[in-house]
Amino acid sequence: MSERQGLFITLEGGEGAGKSTAAARLTALLQAEGGEVIMTREPGGTPGAEAIRTLLLSTDTRLDPMSQTLLHFAARADHVENIIRPALARGAVVICDRYSDSTMAYQAYGQGVDVAAVASLIRLINLRPDITFMMEVPENISKSRLKSRGAASDRYERMNSETMARIALGFRAIAASEPGRCVMMDGSQPVEAIISQMRTAIKARTGR
Repeated sequence: MSERQGLFITLEGGEGAGKSTAAARLTALLQAEGGEVIMTREPGGTPGAEAIRTLLLSTDTRLDPMSQTLLHFAARADHVENIIRPALARGAVVICDRYSDSTMAYQAYGQGVDVAAVASLIRLINLRPDITFMMEVPENISKSRLKSRGAASDRYERMNSETMARIALGFRAIAASEPGRCVMMDGSQPVEAIISQMRTAIKARTGR
């Protein structure tokens, strides 16, 4: 069975862009239409990857950018092998909150890890999304949303404005380089409008 019998959708963007909310709403919409729809996240999705997520997000342990990169890909390898590929092989729709574009944007563009090195790891995993929604919001909205969560900030939420600006440029650069896969989304819109636009884009780009 080919893994491409399924449909692999990813949501990307900076902190507070609304990815998790949109992923949940899009999952519910597609489930209501029938068929198997799986919502997952990165880093995470399997017990091993979730353990790595805890380490990556923790502010208690210092991790240099290359260490973060390799940990992200270790978690991703486990996630893809045990969750994503099997689901696609049986024809499911997989909706993933973050994937390899986040590693390229955060660790390469944001923190200076070699772009070619990250690209080689992406090729090693060898699983490209069918469609990726790049969600973007202004900095003031991002900060407001993070503050409203009320929880302690994780490693990435504590990044400074300059780093986050480089990350945003990274996401835009990725989207510009792969227009057939990536769709830029205004994450400051009402969620209903975002989900409607996503559904239209999925049908237009994948026929499903």
